[in-house]
Amino acid sequence: MKQGIYSVVSNIKIAKDVYKMILSGDTSAITAPGQFVNIKLDGFYLRRPISICDYDETNITIIYKVVGQGTELMSKLDPYQKLDLLVGLGNGFDISTSGDKPLLIGGGVGVPPLYNLCKQLLAKGAVPNVILGFNTSYEIFAAKSFEKLGVKVFVTTVDGSSGIKGFVTDALPLVGDYSYFYTCGPLPMFKAVYNATATSGQFSFEERMGCGFGACMGCTYKTKDGNKRICKDGPVLVKEEIVW
Repeated sequence: MKQGIYSVVSNIKIAKDVYKMILSGDTSAITAPGQFVNIKLDGFYLRRPISICDYDETNITIIYKVVGQGTELMSKLDPYQKLDLLVGLGNGFDISTSGDKPLLIGGGVGVPPLYNLCKQLLAKGAVPNVILGFNTSYEIFAAKSFEKLGVKVFVTTVDGSSGIKGFVTDALPLVGDYSYFYTCGPLPMFKAVYNATATSGQFSFEERMGCGFGACMGCTYKTKDGNKRICKDGPVLVKEEIVW
């Protein structure tokens, strides 16, 4: 983990209530796809944890949804404004277990951390398939970005306004065989994915956090191996340790 001051490069709306922000600064603390940053905002006591969508030597890309006053403030930030960030939080995804044909399953704002994961899997020679789930067509984002990486993308919408009508699990029969899976999204989706998947996999949990680095125990989740802190021991848990 590293604390630093980062500069807003851009901050644009990409879907209903969803924004993409690029921040410039030190990215050396990021060691795995699926880690997150914790952002300090003026006037708010708690930082806002946001998953890392992508990064390079000088920039971090995050995608976030406006759900409260904190993220509403973030949506109004202009280029060159400065933010205090804790960077390189969480364990992230382990790509060593992916096999040659992993499946990535994202729901809503659980989609972003799968993007850099997809890039890293491709770099090591794996061939991922991607399922992205949304409620309706005007909430869809990132699908074209994944397609530009050269992977097969299956989009589902609950109301059937775009792609496959239904939930992410309704796309599983179309994917075919897969060697392993990675998923991020809301708990109801997790439970469905857990029951519908045929292999082991990794789940990146979205939990409300206090400190973001394991000190307050506010995001503790019960597993088969005892209580784990989603911010420190997670956010990624493997399928075999999850208790519903």
